[in-house]
Amino acid sequence: MESKKNKVLTVGEPMIVFSSRDLDQSLIDSEHFTTFPSGAELNVAVGLEKLGIKTTYLSNVGKDLLGKKIVKFMRKQEIDIRYLRQDDEWPTGFYFKELVSKGDPQVSYCRKNSAASHLCCADLAKINVSDFKAVHVTGILAALSTSTLHLTEKILTEAEKQGVISFFDPNIRMSLWHDKEKMIRVLNDLSFQSKVVLPGSNEGKILTGTSDPKEIASFYLSKSDITKLVVVKLGAKGAYYQTSSGSSGYVKGYHTDKIVDTVGAGDGFAVGLISGLISGLEIKRSVKRACAIGSLAIQSHGDNDGYPNVSQLEQFMRKNNKCE
Repeated sequence: MESKKNKVLTVGEPMIVFSSRDLDQSLIDSEHFTTFPSGAELNVAVGLEKLGIKTTYLSNVGKDLLGKKIVKFMRKQEIDIRYLRQDDEWPTGFYFKELVSKGDPQVSYCRKNSAASHLCCADLAKINVSDFKAVHVTGILAALSTSTLHLTEKILTEAEKQGVISFFDPNIRMSLWHDKEKMIRVLNDLSFQSKVVLPGSNEGKILTGTSDPKEIASFYLSKSDITKLVVVKLGAKGAYYQTSSGSSGYVKGYHTDKIVDTVGAGDGFAVGLISGLISGLEIKRSVKRACAIGSLAIQSHGDNDGYPNVSQLEQFMRKNNKCE
């Protein structure tokens, strides 16, 4: 029997990003673009595979050019795509992204009625969640459609029932939600159903009404019997973690002067945390690893190009830890 050690199931929408090559030009004015496979959950799958952690991806893409590009990329990354369906009725989602010299780039999505938005609970029926050590989902999947929201809830329920650790990243995408109050309610309910919750401090402000990391963590831990760990991402400052058993602490981030593209940093953080925890590292070391991969992620143009393999990660952390 194949061991489930270090096996992760993730579910979401893989897309193609048309990334501008025209620095500090609006998307309307940009004329030159490079394409990259992207999507929060795909980024996590890529990062985990680079660290040697086998990852299975459940999703739908269109049976179109963009869908074929994604499939080819995922096979090259050795991601398990046995549950990735190519749909001949609905298209693959894509988006455009600015190239900026500072701050977060503006993006414009083209994903309405995409193939992935038609995922449903029936797609999970063929998967035995207990085969995995962890599942990873985000609030993006929940925002795509009613059926994907139900699927997100089903995955978290199955993970809890099967004793599988669940990681939930709220990953707020305001443009995907028509009702802010509903978004807050849904994302918080999903957080309460998850073992590990990974909000950013700005997301925490929206979802809990406070930007204080300790208060954000306490909000989720006090309202759920399932949630055991909350890690609040603080950008360049690092992160704050708190557990249901009372341990907590701040973890310093890694400074870099080379900020190329901030998209993918949060997913890189998730890669570091998931890989650390399911490999048996203590929480603080796992959070430190998460900060390291987040820092590496912002030093490359592609959403997942900057993610390291094991040796690159160890070298980066060893070199930069000496500088602290």
